[in-house]
Amino acid sequence: MRRRDLIGLISGVLVGHPLAALAQLANLPTIGFLGAGSETAWEPMVTAFDERLRELGWIDGRTITIVYRWAEGKSDRFSEIATEFVQRKVDVILTVGSAVAAAKQATTTIPIIFAAALDPVASGFVDSLARPGGNVTGLSLESSDIAPKRIEILREVIPNLQHLAVLANAGYPGAARESAAIQATARGLGLVVSALDIYRAEDIAPAIELIRDRAKALYVCTDSLVVSNVRHINELALHGHVATMWGSREYVHAGGFISYGPNEVDQFRLAADYVNKILKGSKPVDIPVAQPTKIDLAVNLKIAEALGLTIPETFLVRADEVIE
Repeated sequence: MRRRDLIGLISGVLVGHPLAALAQLANLPTIGFLGAGSETAWEPMVTAFDERLRELGWIDGRTITIVYRWAEGKSDRFSEIATEFVQRKVDVILTVGSAVAAAKQATTTIPIIFAAALDPVASGFVDSLARPGGNVTGLSLESSDIAPKRIEILREVIPNLQHLAVLANAGYPGAARESAAIQATARGLGLVVSALDIYRAEDIAPAIELIRDRAKALYVCTDSLVVSNVRHINELALHGHVATMWGSREYVHAGGFISYGPNEVDQFRLAADYVNKILKGSKPVDIPVAQPTKIDLAVNLKIAEALGLTIPETFLVRADEVIE
C-alpha cells in the first residue's frame, strides 16, 4: 500500500472510531523500507515484496505498517533515512547492499535485511554467510563464477569484442570491488579495458561519451546509483553503439542489451520471508545469508538489431528470456 492509500484508509477509519483506530495503527509492527534507488525503478521489486508479505499474512495498514522512503541513488540520503527509521523505532529495516553500511551505523539493535548485496562478507555487513553475526542478514547476489561468465557471454555474442568498458559507482565499495575483478579478468583474456568510475548521476553521460566509437561493450556494476539511472545509461550506450551487460533481467527490460545474474524480483520476494521470520521473533544472527540458486540469462533482440548484432540461435535457445 502506497502512502496515499494508507492516508485514505486512516482517514476513513478515524471518522468512526478515532481513538481505537490510532491505537491499533500505533501497535502494528513497522517495516522501514529504505529504497536506495527510485520508486519507479524499484516498482517490480516492491510489488513482489508486498505480494509475498500478503501471502504470509502481513497486509500493509492492517497487520503491519510499511514506511517507504526513497534515496534516489543519493548516498547522503541513506543515513538520513536510516536515522528516521531508528527514531520511529521500526521493527525491521529492509534495504539493499549500497545502503547497509549507513543503516548499520544508525543502529546495532534493529534488524536489517538486505534483499540484494554484492559480497556481503567482504563488504563487512556480516561475519560469514552461515553465521552473519550482529543485526544484519539477507540475500547475496554473489556467485563465484558469475562475473567471468558475463564476459564469456559478451565474447560469444560479440565475436570481435576487443575493448570492454566497465561502469561502476566508485563510491560504493561493493561495486568498486566488482569493477576491479572484472577489469582483471578481462585483461587476462587479452581485452582492452576502460574503467569508468562515477560518483553521481551527472558523471554518467561524460563517462559513456569517453568510450563512444571505442568500446563495443559496457559492463555495468549494479548499485542504487546506476539502477536509478538505468534507462539513461541504456539510452546513452545505445546512442554510442555500445552493448550493455547488466546483472539482472529487469534492466534489460529497461532498454539494456543483455543480462546474466540472479532475478532481483525474486530476491525481494524472498526478502519478505526474511522479514516474516524477524517479525515472528527470529534474530538476524540466526538466519544465514542466502546465495542465488537460479541465474537468469536474458537478451533484448530489439537492442541487438539496433546494434547490428546477430544472436546465434543456439544462444537464444539457452536464454531464460528473449525480448523481441
